[in-house]
Amino acid sequence: MIVAPARSALIRAGIVVGGVAVLLVELLSALGALHRLWIVLAWLLVASGGALLLHRRRAVPPASRSWASWASWARKSWESAPLAERLTAGALGVLFLADLLVALLAPPNNFDSQTYHLPKIEHWVARGEVGFYPTIIDRQLAMAPGAEYLLLHLRLLTGGDGLYNLVQFAAAVGGALIASRITAQLGGDRRAQLLAALVFGTTPMVLLEATSTQTDLVVALWVGSVATLVLDELRRPTSWLSMLMLGLAAGLTLLTKATGLLAVGPLLVVWFFAQLRLGRWRAVGRPLLGTLVIVFCMAALAGPYLARVQTAYDHPLGPDHLRESISMQRHDPASVLINALRITETALQTPLGPVGSGAIKSLASSLGVDPSARDITYWNSTYPYTSWPPDEDRVSFPVQGALVLIGALVLLARRSRAVVRLYAALFWLAVLAYVVMVKWQPWGNRLIMFLLLLGTPLAALWVSSVLHRSADRRRAVSWSMAAVLAAGTLAGGFALAYGWPRRLVGHGSVFTTSELDQRFIRRPEWRADYVWAADAVKAAGAQRVGLLQGYNTWEYPWWVLLPDRSIVSLQSLQPDLPAATLDDVDAVLCVSPPKPCEIYIPPSWAPKRQGEVVYALRPSP
Repeated sequence: MIVAPARSALIRAGIVVGGVAVLLVELLSALGALHRLWIVLAWLLVASGGALLLHRRRAVPPASRSWASWASWARKSWESAPLAERLTAGALGVLFLADLLVALLAPPNNFDSQTYHLPKIEHWVARGEVGFYPTIIDRQLAMAPGAEYLLLHLRLLTGGDGLYNLVQFAAAVGGALIASRITAQLGGDRRAQLLAALVFGTTPMVLLEATSTQTDLVVALWVGSVATLVLDELRRPTSWLSMLMLGLAAGLTLLTKATGLLAVGPLLVVWFFAQLRLGRWRAVGRPLLGTLVIVFCMAALAGPYLARVQTAYDHPLGPDHLRESISMQRHDPASVLINALRITETALQTPLGPVGSGAIKSLASSLGVDPSARDITYWNSTYPYTSWPPDEDRVSFPVQGALVLIGALVLLARRSRAVVRLYAALFWLAVLAYVVMVKWQPWGNRLIMFLLLLGTPLAALWVSSVLHRSADRRRAVSWSMAAVLAAGTLAGGFALAYGWPRRLVGHGSVFTTSELDQRFIRRPEWRADYVWAADAVKAAGAQRVGLLQGYNTWEYPWWVLLPDRSIVSLQSLQPDLPAATLDDVDAVLCVSPPKPCEIYIPPSWAPKRQGEVVYALRPSP
């Protein structure tokens, strides 16, 4: 019997769409055909094939009956639901609808997206393939491109970035569905499943990232997909189709963000031994073949990208400086403990600020660990860091985070069902792997979204059990737990309404701020400089524009302000990919302190400067 079959079908459909999207990008890129026409034709072919398959299997009833059936089911479920469940579903629905509105109205304005998430897409579109290209911002090449591959399809299909935010929004909604389904798989009733969706869906970081072009919710979606698929297979022999689904979900995780493998790895190990146990330890062949299927799928999705990174940097995870900036260099117990405490404190911060940081620093001192040491801390960062008020890069989630940690501890220690304790143990194993492998960083709260999603079902099961036990004994406990959930929901609503850099009300509201101003809302002082230089380049009729940039420069605005121009880099950190030269361009745009611009641009080009931007035009012959 399939648990929550409708949600299972949606999750599997999402995996198939993600896998097909990635394979199409790599295939069309290899053929030099990564253009709108071929993408449209490819999706028409995929859609036609899917419709034909469903028709032959007679799996889908006529649309009219289907919609009528769903409407009737929804109406009856709503009418029969207790008031508490109606309030839960209603609050979550209102927040997601408001989030959808922001996602549609706001242009992409995430800081990292301006630097490397979105410029790489424009380079791919301009080149018609996803191979590496000269750039000084090597994060455009070395950082995993799984989420950007999905955005690339929207870019080619629509010709712009107006729907970009919907990828993360879909991942947020999908994450809530996955959390609720895992709760059902662990034995949770309808109330527990709604609580799981509420806890995940009201997390401030989830609501803020759901309207951005970051990648953390996307990787959480794929990790959660692996988790719910593995739970399906613990008590039955895995079919070849399910093996394929596991492989696609794992491959999408690897291609989106490698940290997700810290959870996916243990989950797949549990799947393997569960299959061995079902075979009474004699039928080893099928689990081994299944493992090969999973590895093949992962290689098919992520292999081409990893091969490019290996060729460019002699390491599949990128250049040394990027790996060392994120990965822990010390793994002694004291360093790992301090790293875990800093990550926990930053995630659970309240509006009162980093209250517990003093105790953590004192403990670190007594253990001989510098809490801001480079080998356990992201470069150029200092602990502690204030993670409230709500900002998409750092916002804390004290209510939801505390519920997850308490629920995971209680259910691991309690004499719960075996599958629940196993799942709780896997969650803590993923947490341990994360604090051992990943340094503390000021914006680390967004990196642990996949852990939040994995832990949410445990929080929901614990909260539901508390409410069940206290219903006939102590109503005060029920009201207290309800107050905690309400506080978490209000925190999510506050983040959605007043969060940064996209908000519903106040200064910078998506309703009152122009699109261009929203694009520069992180650095409003740069807007006039970028527009001034772009207007000068357009007025001069320059068609090929060379960029001189810093490592954290915003490149994406040039692609927005200079449409239909060829934009290339005049710098390159890749020895085998030489940059363009001044002889190759009609104009130069430099965003950097004045001295580097003067070094690169000869006086004969008559460079002009305003604020942080310098432009120069090719001199007349």
